[in-house]
Amino acid sequence: MLIKIKKNGVLIFKKFRFRCVLGKLGIKKNKKEGDKTTPRGIFSLGKLYYRADRIKKIETHLKCKVIKKYTGWCNDPNDRKYNKEFDLNSKKKGEKLFRKDHKYDALISINYNANPVIPHRGSVIFLHLTQNYKATAGCIAISIKDFLTLAKCIKSSDKIKIG
Repeated sequence: MLIKIKKNGVLIFKKFRFRCVLGKLGIKKNKKEGDKTTPRGIFSLGKLYYRADRIKKIETHLKCKVIKKYTGWCNDPNDRKYNKEFDLNSKKKGEKLFRKDHKYDALISINYNANPVIPHRGSVIFLHLTQNYKATAGCIAISIKDFLTLAKCIKSSDKIKIG
């Protein structure tokens, strides 16, 4: 099945329609690192990550991983770990997933620029949480209620179509 993300901020899956927010500068086919756009295309889904100290185990068919204090994602295009999950203890540049705010209490990685990884093409795009529906740096964000509903319904074989 296909999760559809519309440029007007609507996520559609099966019978569900959820409000969502996208990158501050909209959807773009040729995304680049740090350009504040959400990439256009069809992508597979990665793992579901969650903060076990804030959310109980999430009902889903996706592979899950608990976010630990040093769980990060490399966003340095010059690093061999670029666009991959890694341990921030390694002192490398990266996005910290264990945050004070609640945006990353639960998230699904979207396999954008994943196989092969091309430097400067843009690092991880997440489907993560929002409370205020403010534009993101390139990710897609929905409410916790909608996220938990979606997580129950999707499978690892499902794809996401942006734009």
